[in-house]
Amino acid sequence: MSDLEELKKRVRKLQSRAGNAKMELHDLAEDLPVNWSEIMAVAKKTFQAFVELDAAKRELAALENPT
Repeated sequence: MSDLEELKKRVRKLQSRAGNAKMELHDLAEDLPVNWSEIMAVAKKTFQAFVELDAAKRELAALENPT
């Protein structure tokens, strides 16, 4: 499998992970004030998932559109 195909696969996995983290944060927010003490942990996890996804998307864009 080429580097480009591997990176596309990684982006798809990261998109799924980020989507799951987003939903977990959303569900937590809907249930507030229940489990309010988990906000920081869930938010950090969600933030990190999107940081990784953004980096992978930028890398993919650079590979697909070399200038």
